Amino acid sequence: MNIADNLKVFREQKGLLQKEVANAVGVHPSNYSKMEKGERDVSIEVADKLAKFFGVTIDELVHMTNQVPDEITIVDKSVSERINLIQQLEEEDKKAIYRIIDSMLTKSKFKDFFNKNVASL
Repeated sequence: MNIADNLKVFREQKGLLQKEVANAVGVHPSNYSKMEKGERDVSIEVADKLAKFFGVTIDELVHMTNQVPDEITIVDKSVSERINLIQQLEEEDKKAIYRIIDSMLTKSKFKDFFNKNVASL
């Protein structure tokens, strides 16, 4: 099911008319009708209002029957492919990954340095 179908199901479960839902979330009834038919995209702001109105999360509004996409697993990606995927992340997530990498590299270099210096004693 898609968000348009889910909107209709949630509305019908509450026994409401399209214009009642439209008025409750502040959109024109014809626009809501188009959203329910899949002819118009639902903005984030309207999705948030709809989710609150129906008493669900935005995720439930989009993936009503727990059809949440499976976790993405990167299998056998080359280093360059992984770097390209990291570059597509939000800035905060990229910084977190870089901090982890830096920490691991520092630990590895310290371990090598320690092993070489202890071995010479």
